[in-house]
Amino acid sequence: MSHDAVVLGAGGWGTALAVLLADNGHGVRLWARRPEFAEELRRAGENRPYLPGVPVPPGVEPEADLAAALDGARLVVLAAPSHGLREVVRRAARYLCEGVTLVSATKGLESETNLRMSQVIAGELGPKADRLAVLSGPNFSAEVARGRPTATVVAAASREVAEEVQDALMSERFRVYTNPDVVGVELCGSLKNIYAIAVGISDGLGLGNNTRAAVITRALAEMTRLGAAAGAQPLTFAGLAGLGDLVLTCTGDLSRNRRAGLRLGRGEPVEDVLDASGMVIEGVRTAVAACSLARGYGVELPIAEQVVEVLFHRKPPADAVSALMSRVPRHEIEEVVVPPLDWKP
Repeated sequence: MSHDAVVLGAGGWGTALAVLLADNGHGVRLWARRPEFAEELRRAGENRPYLPGVPVPPGVEPEADLAAALDGARLVVLAAPSHGLREVVRRAARYLCEGVTLVSATKGLESETNLRMSQVIAGELGPKADRLAVLSGPNFSAEVARGRPTATVVAAASREVAEEVQDALMSERFRVYTNPDVVGVELCGSLKNIYAIAVGISDGLGLGNNTRAAVITRALAEMTRLGAAAGAQPLTFAGLAGLGDLVLTCTGDLSRNRRAGLRLGRGEPVEDVLDASGMVIEGVRTAVAACSLARGYGVELPIAEQVVEVLFHRKPPADAVSALMSRVPRHEIEEVVVPPLDWKP
């Protein structure tokens, strides 16, 4: 089988996307950073650490040699963790064909620069990133890999690129919508992890359903406020990438960020929570970057700021709740400037 698609990153999400592409008839190379892990994937026929019980189909070829993985690829999905994406893209740059279509499936902000992942990719690849799309939505990898009905969003500046990626990923079990709002879709996917930690803390404290609903709703307001300041469409935050992913990550038992918040709310030390996870908790790094980004735009993110206080300044979770509840009275509805947005010609 010819391999026209490559997934860079063999964690749970990268493996799920490789399975999806293979089920859609693509020959897929799944690149793993460690040769021994690629060999384990090949031998076991499943990703036991990150996606146990899900068979990796014959159409997926695990590969640790980056040059071999990218040889002849026309569609490259980037699924490395946000803190490692720049290095992966930098290493891959020399092997990418001209005109390759790239899909960023990584959610987060780069902690050193506050950049979105598409900005990191474009900065490393220059013109080779001309055909770049981003993928985000309420997508737990285990459910996608097992064929549970799922919807997602692909955003790109070019309608042609967005529809190409839509066609590659769309199936009877994975419904893909397109959107020209790259900034909004990426910020949705990044910011929701912060608020999943916040909701987890609330639930861990036993504060109840009223509190959970209030945190999710005000989280959406914070996300939309920052997005609009950054040039995103507010309506994007009411869609799958925004509200959909926010609700999933804040309430779903498979959410690593929610689980971390639950443990914090129950009184476990931050160090123990982070050390015991064994997986990347994207909301931790993203919280600091998002608050820094918001300060640059003159935007307030009260919930995110309290998450940072709990994670990095040892603030007791109950005190963070009190700080939020004692803020000065505000109007709920704020005027938001809606920037014009459409596909590029």
